[in-house]
Amino acid sequence: MDFFGYVNTVQIDITAGTQSGYPFDIPCIRNFRKFNFHPKVTYLIGENGMGKSTLLEAIAVGLGFNAEGGSRNFNFNTKDSHSDLHNYLKISKGIHKIKDGYFLRSESFYNVASEIDELDSTDETAPFNPSKRIIDSYGGKSLHQQSHGESFWALFMNRFGGSGLYILDEPESALSVTRQMAMLARMDKLINQRSQFIIATHSPIVLAYPDATIYQMTPEGIHKAKYKETDTYRLYKGFLDNPEQMTSILIDDEDD
Repeated sequence: MDFFGYVNTVQIDITAGTQSGYPFDIPCIRNFRKFNFHPKVTYLIGENGMGKSTLLEAIAVGLGFNAEGGSRNFNFNTKDSHSDLHNYLKISKGIHKIKDGYFLRSESFYNVASEIDELDSTDETAPFNPSKRIIDSYGGKSLHQQSHGESFWALFMNRFGGSGLYILDEPESALSVTRQMAMLARMDKLINQRSQFIIATHSPIVLAYPDATIYQMTPEGIHKAKYKETDTYRLYKGFLDNPEQMTSILIDDEDD
């Protein structure tokens, strides 16, 4: 049977109350109404401040994930900083049941790593029963005992098991170029195991999964874009095609 994804659409519920203040003072969020998720990969891109992370967080929280990240089994709060946008969203789900899922929020992954260590240290049975240790789902080595990039890679390679919904906020932030390329291969393997991804990114490499749906977020709202027409692709390509000229322009402008 064809796989049609775990989530299909997200829209602002305009009947949920009056929308004013943060995050509705962000123009893109204020002008957003509805979009469809791709059954494989959906990307959110745009300049800083457009609301990518805010919207991605609201989608994750609306689907039952912890605001700071982790699986839906995590329930901790280091700092209550997330918006109430999730209260205004309507998310339509597909017919398939999510067997696995994860929300990776790059800026708070340190807190997730700390929570894992804390839970494993306070579970008296964990040292005597490895199947009880949470960290074994991440490769068995404390995420704090690895580099930032290694801990991200341990998550992708060990914790993501397929048949799942994976929501990733700027996963490239800790990954080298080669690991970003390898991430595409890992995503494809998981997608072939009936997984769905929703990703906010600034990386033209992470953005390159074939036939994905890309939504560019601007002050005017959210609209679809083709890969080579995105600002992410064009700006990187323009720089790499002629770095000397681009650097000269940037430095001269700075001097002026």
